[in-house]
Amino acid sequence: MSTLSAGVLLFLIMDPMGNIPLFLSVLKTVPAERRMFVIVREMLIALITLFAFLFGGQYLLDLMHLKQESVSIAGGIILFIIGVRMIFPPQHGIFGNDEDAEPFIVPLAIPAVAGPSTIAAVMLLANSDPGRTVDWSVALLVAWLLTSLILLSSTFLFRILGARVLTAMERLMGMLLVALSVQMFLDALVAYVKLAGAH
Repeated sequence: MSTLSAGVLLFLIMDPMGNIPLFLSVLKTVPAERRMFVIVREMLIALITLFAFLFGGQYLLDLMHLKQESVSIAGGIILFIIGVRMIFPPQHGIFGNDEDAEPFIVPLAIPAVAGPSTIAAVMLLANSDPGRTVDWSVALLVAWLLTSLILLSSTFLFRILGARVLTAMERLMGMLLVALSVQMFLDALVAYVKLAGAH
């Protein structure tokens, strides 16, 4: 996977368009002058969490004696589920909601941005080619930056584009993610079959 492909994959999983309604809903009780600060804080927490799994995920996989193929297959399944939920979201959104006055870590940083699927994806990237950690770091940073810019502009985008356009864009991202997850699953399955045949 190229650095660009990895960045696009992570961006799709972070689903900034789909998270705009969640961010607006959770932050509606937060004073207007603090909203930007809260979003920046939560995005930084999400970035630190994802980098921790990018650099430490390989050791975790080694500790649990997991093979790359099994992680790839599991990652493909998780991404498929997330993609389907983006296309057919449940009543309270993909990741649910929380009515706390000012969110801290949950639900904006985790799981909205750094959720199980994003964590699984960065671990998968690190495990697929450990020698390209710099590439994966760049992909993660770019995807996070684009997601942050969109979410920082959430109020403006919601007012300009409207709920219908944002929903349509989320559905489109979900369809792309489903296609990517199927390809990831098939590639991992082929690799597993070849590995099993070699033994």
